[in-house]
Amino acid sequence: QVRLQESGGGSVEAGGSLRLSCVASGFTYSHYCMAWFRMAPESARELVGGIDSDGRTTYGDSVKGRFTISYDNAKNTLYLQMDSLKPEDTGMYSCAADRGCSVKPGGRLPVGFQYAGRGTQVTVSS
Repeated sequence: QVRLQESGGGSVEAGGSLRLSCVASGFTYSHYCMAWFRMAPESARELVGGIDSDGRTTYGDSVKGRFTISYDNAKNTLYLQMDSLKPEDTGMYSCAADRGCSVKPGGRLPVGFQYAGRGTQVTVSS
């Protein structure tokens, strides 16, 4: 059974950094893609970024140059390093995973992911 568990959220001042983690228990596929999404109050879910098993990454325009996604295969853990945080980065961050997918040309990811975590809250104050 696959389970995604996020951690690392918290409150930080603008300009600060946080690193989120997502442990993917039972997710042992060799060909996969994983992603971070965020949702702010009264806003639609937004793709933060994704990574596939070949190491290709993609990022949303609002976080390019500030956020970095990585995956540690040995630990089955997805990371999101967030630097130069802004108040508009506030939201519930959740990870998602799916097998047999990849980051397509143009940075496209699957529309839906088979597995998702419950999220961790990030609050950035000005």
